[in-house]
Amino acid sequence: MKNSFGQFVFPSHLTFFLCLKYLCRKKIVVLSVAAVMMSCALLIVVASLFTGFIHAVENNAGEHLGDIIISPSWDTISNYDKLIAQLEQSEVIQAAGAVLNGHGLLFVGKGNVRAVKALGIELPSQAEVTPLGRALIRQKDDPQAGFAIDDYAETDCGFVGIGVVSSPDDVTDEYDFAKVLSENIGKKVMLTTGTGGTKKPKAIKFRVSDIVFSGYHDADNNFVYLPIETLSEALYPDTGPVADMIQIKVAKGVEPEAALATVRKIWQDFSAEYLKGVYATIVTSREMQEPLLVEYRKQKDMLMLIFGLVSGGVVLLIFCIFYLIVMTKQKDIAIVKSCGCGSGQVTGLFVMFGSLVGAMGAAFGVGLGYLVTINVNAIERWISQAFGLNLWKSSTYMFDRIPNQVDWDSVVPVVLSAVLAAGIGALIPAVTAARVKPVSILRYE
Repeated sequence: MKNSFGQFVFPSHLTFFLCLKYLCRKKIVVLSVAAVMMSCALLIVVASLFTGFIHAVENNAGEHLGDIIISPSWDTISNYDKLIAQLEQSEVIQAAGAVLNGHGLLFVGKGNVRAVKALGIELPSQAEVTPLGRALIRQKDDPQAGFAIDDYAETDCGFVGIGVVSSPDDVTDEYDFAKVLSENIGKKVMLTTGTGGTKKPKAIKFRVSDIVFSGYHDADNNFVYLPIETLSEALYPDTGPVADMIQIKVAKGVEPEAALATVRKIWQDFSAEYLKGVYATIVTSREMQEPLLVEYRKQKDMLMLIFGLVSGGVVLLIFCIFYLIVMTKQKDIAIVKSCGCGSGQVTGLFVMFGSLVGAMGAAFGVGLGYLVTINVNAIERWISQAFGLNLWKSSTYMFDRIPNQVDWDSVVPVVLSAVLAAGIGALIPAVTAARVKPVSILRYE
């Protein structure tokens, strides 16, 4: 193609494909794509796992605490059965349960004394509010689950967390349920407890009637469950059965925040009638966990920043590779420029090609990150079996599987950052290529 002066000029699209052909012949460019891919996959996996961890903590805490919690600031709740009846009459509330909290030392056997948290609860109401019914090993999902066992009908009975009386296997990180039940059901233990107002500790002797395995580390390793009447008699012998917390599960389709006003109104009326207007903190479990979740999110952001800085090495790698291409392809660039391709076009071409490398690497990185995330539990099991490394201790967390859902909200920023970083890495080599002078390069050709 010739211009009006009879000079031969390449059409811009032909120039583009000619330069693209030169660049693509450099197999070292694949290294840039691989580097971007690995960086994107790393950031996506980290963001997905940490976000999944935060969501799991939030959801599990809500399950074990209930949707809404009523907690008096400095007093216990007497006549709590009347409060529960009033709450359950509301259309926005499905169930409510009373809890009495205490602390003490549990004597399990000779030389085995554990510091535990004692919970006084009522069944079956507690199983309706929390997943306690599903967590019982002997009476799992039994609608008639209770504290009593046939062989010890006249004796106080209670539940203990599985970690209180046993330990998981060091390699598999799993409990032997059959062994735990055979060794502990019917076993006589003693809880020594009390309050700041008691002159001397109170001993509660009871038989273990079931083992609790909730997957919630704190509960499984530290909780003892007793009938609320038994714990009340030990802690507050002069008041009758009392509670210090009411756990509430809202009706299906109702958001906990929407039910707060109803719960507060019911509490105000109840408190004015029975407790002389005692103030209580009434919050959703999400609000209660928010300070902890805020710290987790800060840790996630810091981790992403650190890995982002490490992945910033991709910019230097792309710079080095593209600079090498420019230095070794100066004659080709000179030929292209002599055919009518301007300096601006050459600069734009290299920047665009760098961005293309970033886009390709990011696309492969999203695919790799997706595969790693959804198969993370299988990968963890394979590493555990192949190398004997237990990377994930489910007995330590609130859940028994690694969260494996991709956080798509983090994917877009990661991809855009990868494309931008690749374009920046190619910028200086692009300027260098644009400054190539065909006359100086081709004068002796």
